[in-house]
Amino acid sequence: MIKDLDDTMAELLRATLPPSLVQSVAISFATPDGTFPPSSVVLPAIDVFLYDIRENRDLRSNERSIERGQSESLVIRRPPVRVACSYLITAWASTASPKPVEDEHYMIGEVMAALLRYPVLPIELLKGALASQSVPLPVTALQAGSLQSMGEFWQALGGKPKVTLHYTVTIAVDAFKPEDAGPAVKEARVNVVLKPAA
Repeated sequence: MIKDLDDTMAELLRATLPPSLVQSVAISFATPDGTFPPSSVVLPAIDVFLYDIRENRDLRSNERSIERGQSESLVIRRPPVRVACSYLITAWASTASPKPVEDEHYMIGEVMAALLRYPVLPIELLKGALASQSVPLPVTALQAGSLQSMGEFWQALGGKPKVTLHYTVTIAVDAFKPEDAGPAVKEARVNVVLKPAA
């Protein structure tokens, strides 16, 4: 499911960024550490690094649904777990660029404008298992991320600090198997017993 989310993120950027930018940059999901870019990534690049996955407790629900299963039996389904997946998005200029900072600011600005257009991931861009999600996939952009300190983050990765964009997508994970509730009730009978008058 996380791979499907990565594929959806890549599709969202390809579909919403200016065509000239899409044709000239790579989209990467690698760790933006001191060895970035890896050999598989050609600069310039937009890096979409998944750095945190946790339950979104604000969207937690305990309401179960009852559905008809096979052979007229009833099935109880627990609601999916809502999981917030947080990305750190950075832009990396070409090593041959005479103005790398300007190039990176241009790229991250275009990414920001593209992502802010959608408070929910567009259904037509969802990939894999995400395409059959039973609930919308809300996003938050430019909000405080889960990182305590950006300086410590970059130091831990061994890389140089870069301008970053925080982006979080909340997906639904069906973590529970359906429970069999037995056969459906087809008719109800009420037996009335009349007692003789005393």
